[in-house]
Amino acid sequence: MEFNAVILAGGRATRLGGVPKPALKYDGATLLSHALAAARGAAAVVVVGPEPADLPQGVLTAREEPVYAGPAAAIAAGLSQLSLSSRARWTLVLACDMPHVARGVQALRDELEAGATAEGAMAVSPDGRRQPLLGIYDTRALEREVAEASAGQGLADSSVFRLLARLNVLAVNVPEGSTDDVDTWEDAEALGIDKELEAEMKSQDETLEEWCRMLLQAFELEGVEVDVNEVLAVAGVAAHSVVRPAAPLTTFIAGYAAGMARGIGQANDDAAMSAALGLARRIAKEYPESEAE
Repeated sequence: MEFNAVILAGGRATRLGGVPKPALKYDGATLLSHALAAARGAAAVVVVGPEPADLPQGVLTAREEPVYAGPAAAIAAGLSQLSLSSRARWTLVLACDMPHVARGVQALRDELEAGATAEGAMAVSPDGRRQPLLGIYDTRALEREVAEASAGQGLADSSVFRLLARLNVLAVNVPEGSTDDVDTWEDAEALGIDKELEAEMKSQDETLEEWCRMLLQAFELEGVEVDVNEVLAVAGVAAHSVVRPAAPLTTFIAGYAAGMARGIGQANDDAAMSAALGLARRIAKEYPESEAE
């Protein structure tokens, strides 16, 4: 069975306190590693989300636009990246937070390889819930739906079920546990996932907040509010779309531009920073296309 794989690894993980799900460890390996193993045999694989370290050679990366726009937008970004490097009849769509997902992938493959005439297969958990982020879909059909949705209301914050609604998809019962995912620390504990990152991430967030306060005080800007997550998100887009050193350079220039706008009375602090970061994000996102012209 010829297929490509789109692995979704870019959510906010709000209920985990911002700890990135792909980096959580189960049975000695990260959840992203388990997802990559479940996609073994794919002609091409793309990971959609912040570019992780130590990806296996040949694994592609992409980022949904705007960042944190949801899984439907992430699927579109992954398909776009795959279309540049590899074509396959089927596309495996897989969230990276299911440590036992390989068993589910095999069940889907077995169903489609048995000769079923459909535009894909979607996992159904033992309690009857459909799981669109564990599915194998006809690539052409998926691209068609992405194109139509993009031309209409767009895919940002859109439902994956809505994206897939018109596809003739088989509902496949998958083995118990294969769709168990990690949304909360209670889920992590139930699955036996290492919680080491929880304390580490909290410490990092606290350090960033303290450092931000110290810088603002040093520059006598105590009244200024800085959205640390937004600044880091823009830096991430620049690092991914341009080169890694572009991240600090981009945020410096955006901050400088915001300060200039504020200084001449063009906008207040919040509006100036929001506009500067938004422009920086857009230019960074468009950089590869402008370089190709």
